Amino acid sequence: MARENHAKFKNDQGVSEIRIGAKEFKCAGASAPQDHPHVYLDMGKDDTILCPYCATLFRYDERLGPREADPPDCVFVDANSY
Repeated sequence: MARENHAKFKNDQGVSEIRIGAKEFKCAGASAPQDHPHVYLDMGKDDTILCPYCATLFRYDERLGPREADPPDCVFVDANSY
């Protein structure tokens, strides 16, 4: 799968942890104009990863679909996301 097709997540609420249903994804930080570079992250064999830009901890949750998050409004949707 090309990186352009990965789910993208944001953290407008400033929560310390976001549970997601994907191990490869992009973090946008927050909605524009407070976003950071939309960085590709890959958890590999781990179940968590820390974004190097915004320090959000992402935790893999197998109960969620690949484009789902908890909290749900952390899914970033724009014309270039899909």
